[in-house]
Amino acid sequence: MDVVDIARWQFGIITVYHFLFVPITIGLSAIVAAFETMWVRGGNPHYLRLAKFFGKLFLINFALGVVTGIVQEFQFGMNWSDYSRFVGDIFGAPLAIEGLLAFFLESTFLGLWIFGWDKLPRGLHAATMWMVHIGTLLSAYFILAANSWMQHPVGYAFNPETGRAELTDFWAVMFNKVQMVTFPHTVTAAYMTGGAFVLGVAMWLMTRRSTPEADRPLYRKAVRIGAVVTLVGALGVTVSGDLQGKVMTEVQPMKMAAAEALYETEQPADFSIFTIGSLDGEEEVFSVKIPNLLSFLAHNNLTGEVQGINELRAEYRETYGQDPGAKYYSPGDYTPIIPVTYWTFRIMIGLGAVAAAGALAFLWATRRERIPRGRAWVWLAVSMPLLPVAANSFGWIFTEMGRQPWAVFGLMTTELAVSPGVSVAEAWTSILTLTLIYAVLMVVEVGLMLHFIRKGADPFEEPPSPKLGEHSDEPLTFAY
Repeated sequence: MDVVDIARWQFGIITVYHFLFVPITIGLSAIVAAFETMWVRGGNPHYLRLAKFFGKLFLINFALGVVTGIVQEFQFGMNWSDYSRFVGDIFGAPLAIEGLLAFFLESTFLGLWIFGWDKLPRGLHAATMWMVHIGTLLSAYFILAANSWMQHPVGYAFNPETGRAELTDFWAVMFNKVQMVTFPHTVTAAYMTGGAFVLGVAMWLMTRRSTPEADRPLYRKAVRIGAVVTLVGALGVTVSGDLQGKVMTEVQPMKMAAAEALYETEQPADFSIFTIGSLDGEEEVFSVKIPNLLSFLAHNNLTGEVQGINELRAEYRETYGQDPGAKYYSPGDYTPIIPVTYWTFRIMIGLGAVAAAGALAFLWATRRERIPRGRAWVWLAVSMPLLPVAANSFGWIFTEMGRQPWAVFGLMTTELAVSPGVSVAEAWTSILTLTLIYAVLMVVEVGLMLHFIRKGADPFEEPPSPKLGEHSDEPLTFAY
């Protein structure tokens, strides 16, 4: 393996690992805020207990997400310096705003939420978690704006003297057409993930033998709320994903063709659920298809034409010329790795559909105050948080691998983006060290999560309800 191989693996490992925490953080912050708001408005102690219980799990996840996210910033300079030099003028604005505005907003109001239980009026204290959630949304927006520019570069001018892309229209970058569909798709997937997390944890506690009988209605309430959030999120993912597919067909037709392993242009185009092909992947041996569905996904009609890989390959060669530095692809072959794009696209959809079906099953099983029993329900509960997390991960793998061999579509290939001064030994040291550290962090994350999940929700304790400014000279107290 050379430096490019190692750098790509490191980026993939770090990015996918970090994104395990992101959707849980976004989704869970909204649910915790909703739980506390329902307690403030209705006084039901169940909601306060759920807010504090899932708030602890949120804090653990948030802390690990911050630690793993910091490395994301540094690896651009370590392994991808030529890329950073090329896009720095574009990426600088959204990433700086994300750090100075969104992250500071999250951390400041999270501190108020943690330490302000005996200092802030109840309504204001609940509002602090809503501000944390708004911060997570802003953070996601600015980061996705940077990523969307890689998918569809807009609002820039290339300076041949410096060899850099220079920002000319900030708002074009912020409201990139890819961004307008990627952001709602990512956020609704995060709500789906947060709902499935709450559902799975609460269901496990509700069916556990050691759980006090008096607490089972508490967890049943959380199960049903988590299931509803999961289903609403799944609906949002479906609608936004459909819109995203149409924009993707417009700006990155090769990615759509690769998602279907469609080598020849078809009109109308079918969507294959499962395909077996030849060893080189260019001929179909067996396939199960839904007629005309790919045309609908691409163009919102059942008769639209979908360009094939071979036609697009010739078109890209004419537009971009040959790529003399290509290692993974023959010169001029602008095709991503087809098996990866084909299967990650389907696994993403399949896992999301199973999660939505599971949420619907739990809603049915807990109707009319019922508490489902049996090992099958427990295993389904345990798998529920993992399904949308995995779907998110496969979705990002598809998004990034489907853009290959481009680091920035149409402007810079991945092989030209890597740091020229990094040796193979340095790259190996970096990936092995970070992978080991991340493995340790995963053990810490899982251990802490399981410890506090097994403890369950704390007994209800009426918190103080001070007026704003009352006892302002007293020190803040740590709620946990």
